Amino acid sequence: MEKIVGIIVVFILLLSCSKEDDKTSFSFDNPELSLEIPAGFPVLNNSVKNNRPTKYGVELGEKLFNEKKLSGNNSISCASCHHRAHAFADHNPRAIGIYGRIGLRNTPPIQNMAFMQFYNWDGNVLQLEKQPLVPIITHEEMNSSIVEVIGKISQDISYQELFKKAFGDEYITPDRIYRSIAQYAYTLISANSKYDQVMRNKDEKFTKSEAQGYQIFKQKCESCHSTELFTDQSFRNVGFPLHSSSEEAGRARVTGMLSDFMSFRVPSLRNIEYTAPYGSFGQFATLIEVLDYFDKGVRDTENLDPILKENGNRIPLTDHEKQDIISFLKTLSDPEFLGSGS
Repeated sequence: MEKIVGIIVVFILLLSCSKEDDKTSFSFDNPELSLEIPAGFPVLNNSVKNNRPTKYGVELGEKLFNEKKLSGNNSISCASCHHRAHAFADHNPRAIGIYGRIGLRNTPPIQNMAFMQFYNWDGNVLQLEKQPLVPIITHEEMNSSIVEVIGKISQDISYQELFKKAFGDEYITPDRIYRSIAQYAYTLISANSKYDQVMRNKDEKFTKSEAQGYQIFKQKCESCHSTELFTDQSFRNVGFPLHSSSEEAGRARVTGMLSDFMSFRVPSLRNIEYTAPYGSFGQFATLIEVLDYFDKGVRDTENLDPILKENGNRIPLTDHEKQDIISFLKTLSDPEFLGSGS
């Protein structure tokens, strides 16, 4: 009897050692990626500091970004609305989601997210890690749930392996999904346009029209579109045409304050050549339409931005000035970021 007990004990010890070997056979090596902060850019926001992009975190985030299983009927992914060729925006006035449902607003571009303090047109999200759930559960977008998403992707061995590489084990959790997508978005930095090359003295020069446009831009546009991000990240009512939906209230949807009614986050102008149509619900098909609207006089409102009020509700521009401004704005295009560079 003692001999049998001894054999059992030895067997248990061997089994225990085998399990320990299994636990240590996977070496968790997921190096942090270096984010280069372009000259003149703001510092990284606090969310990035707490969720630094890693080699496999970014790889997983990009895979999830392109994953159609995030939607209820497996028909659309984040990339379905955020096309790289359009600076991760699209060409529709308002976002088109599952079953062709039309969203409330225009799809915003995804670029330089690591430096932003607010996300979405009304700034309702302060941390990028809290953004992915919004389209997943929204009726007009993906019309799903995070539980349903996890149920689908957990059956995929490639996801199990990637989660293990990114987080140390194969457990798929909502937080890990959000963190990895955010890590991928943080790497989408656009700062290599002709404008950037000129500013860095990289053997690039503005044409006469571009140079004139830059001067006009600094006089008439830079108050809102400042910093190297070409946005001061403020919320302003600039008198754009009203949305037909009673659900729209701009920043007031977040703050509940009447003074924020129809105020929207000032968009970055980087890659603006490729992000048409323009405005919170694509009110303007072209850049010239935007400039014409400002020139002719914007819609008057009680909370219209003071800069416009002080100038008779308009930004006066000649036709020649408009063309020069557009010439300059096109220097903010970054072919490499759009995937068309060398």
